[in-house]
Amino acid sequence: MKKTNNRISEYFSLWELTRSAIALRHGIPNIPEAREIERLTQLAKYILEPVRQNFAIPFSPSSRFRAPEVNRLAGSKPTSQHILGQAADFEIPTIGNRALADWIKDNLDFDQLILEFHQPDAPKSGWVHCSYRANDNRKHCLIFDGRNYKEF
Repeated sequence: MKKTNNRISEYFSLWELTRSAIALRHGIPNIPEAREIERLTQLAKYILEPVRQNFAIPFSPSSRFRAPEVNRLAGSKPTSQHILGQAADFEIPTIGNRALADWIKDNLDFDQLILEFHQPDAPKSGWVHCSYRANDNRKHCLIFDGRNYKEF
């Protein structure tokens, strides 16, 4: 997708939520359909924007929409919400990832919140995966250590 300034929210553009180094490297289009764009817009509105506004620190998700082939090459499950435009992985400079996950857990409506590859003795380790659905968000909170999931 060509870099454009098509804003889907105050701080996030469609390009930012669809760019993919994997897609570029492999020459694969990573272009969402209208329904995925709507979901990305909701993800920005209900998850990314509130996080950006609360912490007042710019950030860009490290992983966001993935076309199915991009998702496969990323080593993710075919059921990943990234394919649907419902999930993003991110960190915020200077904020520990557990503190970020705890704030999301306590303040936002979300479907799934996963603290991935986080080590308690290293606050900046890992990243936060958060997804949003328009209906029936589960508020499912997990920690993934690379092998196992446990609730938090």
